[in-house]
Amino acid sequence: MSADGALEQRTGSTSRRVPGLSVVIPAYNEERRLGPTLDAVTRHLEAGGGTWEIVVADDGSTDATRELVTLRRDPRIQLVTGPGNRGKGHALRRGIAASRGRRILVMDADLAAPVEELAHLDRALADGNAAAVGSRALPGATLGERQHRIRELLGTAGNFLIRRTVLRGIRDTQCGFKLFDGDKARAAFAASRLDGWAVDVEVLRHFQRAGWPVAEVPVRWSHRPGSKVRPLDYPRFLRDLARLRMAAVRPVDASAVLLFLVMAVALYSGRVLDPAHRYLTDSLQDQNQWEWFFAVTADNVAHLRNPLRTDLQGFPDGVNLMANTTMPGLSVPLTPVTLLFGPAVALSLVMTLGLAATAAAWYRLILKRLVRRRTAAFVGATLAAFAPPMVSHANAHPNFVVLFMIPPIVDRALRLAEASDGPGSRHTRDAVALGLMAAYQLFLGEEALLLAAVGMLLFAAAHAAVRPDVARAAVRPLARGLAIAAAVCLPLVVYPLAWQFSGPQSYTGIDHGAGTANTVRALLSFAERSLIAGDAARADALSLNPTEQNAFYGWPLLLLALAITARLWRRPAVVALALTAFAAAVLSLGPDLHIPLTGVTVPGPWALLADLPLFESVIESRVALVCAPALGMLLAVAIDELARARRLGTQYAGLLAVGLALLPLVPAPLRSEPRAEVPAFFTDGTWRGHVRDGETLVPVPLAEPGAAEALHWQTAAGLGFRMPGGYFNGPYGDGDRTGVYGVPLRFTASLLRDVRETGVVPVIDARSRAEARTDLAYWRAGALVLAPQPHQDALRETVDKLVGHRGRRVAGVWVWDLHEGS
Repeated sequence: MSADGALEQRTGSTSRRVPGLSVVIPAYNEERRLGPTLDAVTRHLEAGGGTWEIVVADDGSTDATRELVTLRRDPRIQLVTGPGNRGKGHALRRGIAASRGRRILVMDADLAAPVEELAHLDRALADGNAAAVGSRALPGATLGERQHRIRELLGTAGNFLIRRTVLRGIRDTQCGFKLFDGDKARAAFAASRLDGWAVDVEVLRHFQRAGWPVAEVPVRWSHRPGSKVRPLDYPRFLRDLARLRMAAVRPVDASAVLLFLVMAVALYSGRVLDPAHRYLTDSLQDQNQWEWFFAVTADNVAHLRNPLRTDLQGFPDGVNLMANTTMPGLSVPLTPVTLLFGPAVALSLVMTLGLAATAAAWYRLILKRLVRRRTAAFVGATLAAFAPPMVSHANAHPNFVVLFMIPPIVDRALRLAEASDGPGSRHTRDAVALGLMAAYQLFLGEEALLLAAVGMLLFAAAHAAVRPDVARAAVRPLARGLAIAAAVCLPLVVYPLAWQFSGPQSYTGIDHGAGTANTVRALLSFAERSLIAGDAARADALSLNPTEQNAFYGWPLLLLALAITARLWRRPAVVALALTAFAAAVLSLGPDLHIPLTGVTVPGPWALLADLPLFESVIESRVALVCAPALGMLLAVAIDELARARRLGTQYAGLLAVGLALLPLVPAPLRSEPRAEVPAFFTDGTWRGHVRDGETLVPVPLAEPGAAEALHWQTAAGLGFRMPGGYFNGPYGDGDRTGVYGVPLRFTASLLRDVRETGVVPVIDARSRAEARTDLAYWRAGALVLAPQPHQDALRETVDKLVGHRGRRVAGVWVWDLHEGS
């Protein structure tokens, strides 16, 4: 019988009363368990009085389930059938449609939750709820015989995933004992589309979206043998959750995320389609370094080695990977991608998708916290993620581009400040989540987390100055939440941090040299990669290099921000954001503030932080990165306000001002160039014939921060050989733990670098040869290799004289096999 036919049969006579309760039981091959369940339910309902019906929704059983129901003589027990085994959701949809009760109890055929528990659910509906969900996860629930441990773990993980993705507030959606308001249940199930086990989630989400209150009620529950859940049902359940999640995304939000991805792809258009053979021109040597970081992390993971160190570079001392920005939060989970497609592809994916994800995260935060109009949130998030400093770092520094965890961290901190001071579970959950997020962000980028903390402290101080009453109320819950977050975070990061600061090849602060602070002129000027107003010469003169253009917001945007603040100064959030941006900009000017047009220099606030632990290694101009989200949020608020303006003239003038401020900031695609071919000596494995176990291959000259192409050769060779020198952060050596880039140059390394830079062959005497022998022994060198490069003839002649024999041309390089001269 079809659902429609059953409904017509059951409602065709107006003389029949609408029952007070319908019990709907989905069934598939339940001939052994259904009979006792029907007997128990019938006895309980008869004893309770009132009118009722039982609807068994058969899901294409192949045993005697249907006959067991039809042979019953009670007209209140009805059967609804359908063709084939379609799933619990399909059966329930038919059974609910055929029901007539003012209330509907949905229960499983195994009677895992006794029907006597109905009284608890009844009281929840009497209290004004539209649905009452039996729960095994709430305090007060009683568990008899338990499921297999693996099934319990899968169920717990599934419920956690459900709460995090599609349905918040309900801890146990899959307990088969639920009581609904009849009409609302029929509407919700009629709107459902899932045929599988996830229909419970879909229906409860329908109730939440409709504003119909749902109560979760602890019940008695015991596992019954004969479960119909099969291993393949778990991936199907995940598939259905993904369908629900996608359906929950509004088309306009999906369009925003897609646009963010398009913008990220456009920015990286010179590399994204062929990352293995294209090089970002302005990345200097950082692309080589980052690809090496991803490659060595994947190699360590694949071979179950310590992911926090390696001696493949900087031999024999090696590299403290935790003391370098290797982003293990992504490089470790992306190990399969790196091994299958190469580190260039992995890095390109991280930077492109990470930039789009960062913009999407700011969009979500701005929409949730500040504005209602999605256009305003989109513009603000675009500025937060694609501001000129971010585009500059997009050349070379994924740790400052992939910031998708920062907005959720900000949101959780705000939730802690807003919570009551009591030990409520939500407050504790938020604190635990904040601790986990902070720990994960630490493995994405510690400096970014530090700058985010600075930005949040600046905002908190500014907001407290504007709203001291709110600040006072937030102190206790925020302090308690941060304490819990710290207790969660620290155990996860204490060992990696101990390795970073005290392990092998750890170092203290690192001196970045002069000119690391911003200037007021840099803040007011336009970036090199500005599509319209870019001036490479000016930007280069006002910054360290193309990857460190940490200001360049442009005077139109800063004037607009000032106007927004003046116009909306009554809004505390606006004033706090403006003060945050201003304070971050001032900090980025460094320890000495140069007053424009006066020649006067005064101590700046950065002087108070410059020598503190952690801050001593920060390039102070990077603090201006905090301005990007603050200015983006100001812009979003302004656009949201303009949309509510009554006069069209006001709207047009405001939007024109926004357009004029943002137009000079639109970036051109990042420059790229074809990558130099890796010599066949490395790609075809020829190097293996020249390096024995425990030996190194010495590039001529050695890899260093200014010339790190040898790192690319090493990754192309599958990290099969070690080498001295390199491009990484480490201690100066000989007891001096001051941080430096690369390694201190020994005699031979310094001499070869001088030849590369000058093309002049030095005088090689006995002392020089002795120094070279000492260095080669220290490096355990098996061979020296000279790849094609400028001044290669001078380099070849120099090495000939140092090692005492001529090199041989092998597979596109010159090789000095030190075993030949031993």
